[in-house]
Amino acid sequence: MSDTMEEGNIVGWMKKEGDPIEPGDLLAEIETDKATMEFESLWEGVLLHIAVKEGTVPVEGVIAVIGQKGEDWKAALATAQATPSGNGSSQSEPTKAVASQTTATNSPAGMEPSIAVAAPSEGHRTKASPLARSMAKEAGIDISKVQGSGDQGRIVKKDIEAFVDAAKKSPAPAVPAVTTAKPEVPEAETIAPVVPAFSFSGGEETYEDLPVSQMRKAIARRLGESKFGAPHFYLTIEIDMAKIIKLRRQLNEAAPTKISFNDLVVKACASALNQHPEVNVSWMGDAIRRYKNVHIGVAVAVDEGLLVPVIRHADLKTLSQINVEVKALAAKARERKLQPDEMSGNTFTISNLGMLDIEEFTAILNPPDACILAVGAIIEKPVVKNGKIKIGSRMKVTMSCDHRVVDGATGAKFLQTLKGILEEPVRLLV
Repeated sequence: MSDTMEEGNIVGWMKKEGDPIEPGDLLAEIETDKATMEFESLWEGVLLHIAVKEGTVPVEGVIAVIGQKGEDWKAALATAQATPSGNGSSQSEPTKAVASQTTATNSPAGMEPSIAVAAPSEGHRTKASPLARSMAKEAGIDISKVQGSGDQGRIVKKDIEAFVDAAKKSPAPAVPAVTTAKPEVPEAETIAPVVPAFSFSGGEETYEDLPVSQMRKAIARRLGESKFGAPHFYLTIEIDMAKIIKLRRQLNEAAPTKISFNDLVVKACASALNQHPEVNVSWMGDAIRRYKNVHIGVAVAVDEGLLVPVIRHADLKTLSQINVEVKALAAKARERKLQPDEMSGNTFTISNLGMLDIEEFTAILNPPDACILAVGAIIEKPVVKNGKIKIGSRMKVTMSCDHRVVDGATGAKFLQTLKGILEEPVRLLV
């Protein structure tokens, strides 16, 4: 359900043992390392057994048995647990399926995980993401009528939105009222109460143990692997922001969309990456992958940690488009509603703490990127120009680089180009 998922946390079941199950029925809510997702049934039958009602299960772990009423589900479960994949069922056996958590670790970057749902009255399967299926249900749309644009005709969110827009514009007879309400986010996990740790003369010491979410586990694992698996080095450069401050003021006076400094940095990085494709790369072990597209990840702080939604083809988008997309993805990130395809495929990452008054910091690489840019605050300070001390507006940025693929001179030339663009920002408009 996520490209980095190693285990999932079952939040709750929407069906109970003994319930009839149809393809496409929502079985459970599963918390991955990035979002809480709905798990759909691929099978028809009866929910004979729930193996894990709540809690953490590794990928490929058996969570339920679906079959025919009266079947010996214990035998099916034993067979499934005895196989390496955790799934011992087959089409020739009476038991229809053993539902397991799965992951698409070998899927191409950016691919939204799809779930094929067999239509009971048809001889083929309609492929749709959980979000698309939920949106179609809310809108009263027959999902089999929707043309999918995803991999192998998979129906995704944008296909439902396009279908709804087309229905609204169509002069055909009345179209049912459409709403695109999304599933409610499950309630936040309860924090354990404060309990006394130990007593000593003169008072009582207290602490609380906070449960570790799937997101925090993933952050700990992936950043540990990145920090200690990739040899980092850091390059810092200071940029004169006087002209870009003036440009931003002029743009925001004329345009309805208010451009942020972060939008300008995203656009400037995208432009610099086009000039330095040797930075837009990943270390693949036996090869260096150089990307022809520029997809920039923008780190967003959420309550439980950090998510990195991706602005695709950032070099081809206007400042207004980048602004709208960053805001929309950041809002979804904070609500834990980002889909896997919105958090994958990044070729370069930006982490900005300037709005929190941090002047300078270093960031850990965000795999698979070879570089991540840490952006500090714009500070007014005395600077020397033409032999005279004046007040200037300066911003420091530090780029963390994977030395296996990016050398010091390579990273330095990229930062020089970035500095030149931000100090002469008219280059962003041509």
